[in-house]
Amino acid sequence: MELIAHAGAIHLHSAYSFDGRVPINEIIAAARQNGIDFLLLTDHATLRAKDEGLEGWHDGVLVVVGEEIAPRFNHYLAFGLSEPVSTLKDSPDIPPQAYIDRVQSQGGMGFIAHPDHEGAALFHVKHYPWTDWTVIGYTGMGIWDFMTDWQNSLSTHLRAILSYAFPAFFLRGPSAKTLERWDRLTQERRIVGIGELDNHDSLKQLLGINVSVFPFARVFSLIRTHVLTESPFSGNIRADIALLLGALKNGRVYVSLDYFRPATGFSLILTEEGRSATMGDAFPLAHSAELTIRVPHQARIRLIRNGALFRETTGTTLAVAIIESGVYRAEVHLKFLGRRRPWIFSNPIYVTSLAK
Repeated sequence: MELIAHAGAIHLHSAYSFDGRVPINEIIAAARQNGIDFLLLTDHATLRAKDEGLEGWHDGVLVVVGEEIAPRFNHYLAFGLSEPVSTLKDSPDIPPQAYIDRVQSQGGMGFIAHPDHEGAALFHVKHYPWTDWTVIGYTGMGIWDFMTDWQNSLSTHLRAILSYAFPAFFLRGPSAKTLERWDRLTQERRIVGIGELDNHDSLKQLLGINVSVFPFARVFSLIRTHVLTESPFSGNIRADIALLLGALKNGRVYVSLDYFRPATGFSLILTEEGRSATMGDAFPLAHSAELTIRVPHQARIRLIRNGALFRETTGTTLAVAIIESGVYRAEVHLKFLGRRRPWIFSNPIYVTSLAK
């Protein structure tokens, strides 16, 4: 199965957001410097970047313009829209199911954003979790959000300074709560897990000096979402956006922290009697299939089935026979400077029993 991986950043805010300040051309330049292939922009309650012709290719970086719908709780990232779903005036009053339905009515798709965001009490950062889990119709959810993870490290002023200077060293990976919920939901239907940055490059005052938290050039080396497409980009904007969003919707995705080692080259493949599947695919099992996980550097590889550890090894490859149905995904931790650090979290393959 020959797929093409594209490394990108999802959930970021430009000067078009009321709480953003960086022009899109500067964000694109930072992405290009960091080897980012695509950006999924999510300014609040607006598609102005699209209206002004900024969606498309920019010297090798594909910009896709979406929207973040952001009431007090239950933030939602929407893509594939022809017009905004919310306005700053009505966002606080729209129930979650209503805006999920509005996105679907436009033929778009959406992701629950930073579902377990806790804020940072020491610095008076509010919490913005998802609270309504009765909703239906969403495509997926954020499983690893940079800002959520980083803010969890802000327990003291000293840790805050150190984690600002060296953020990658303080990231702990997706929260156990988020992964447990995701695993439970994927046993009901495909729920695509994505990585988020939620970056604004906001200015904060420190000792009377304006400090940027965080420049895009810094965060683009951190949490990335890798999307696998069946064909290369053609250069046609509409076709390439459809190709990217289609693969994202189908869950051909893994999330990684690329700061210590690039995650390009990771694969999760299931094969049986000439048939194969990868992340996001449903696979009817006839007898026994072989599932193979490959990583580009020696690491601890864990195969998760239905939310529980199924197999584990240290190396660059894990191969195991699969003889029963289940939802199978991978977690990979990299050892760096004496500590295991979160590296790669894949979307699952959905293995079903072949009807007799």
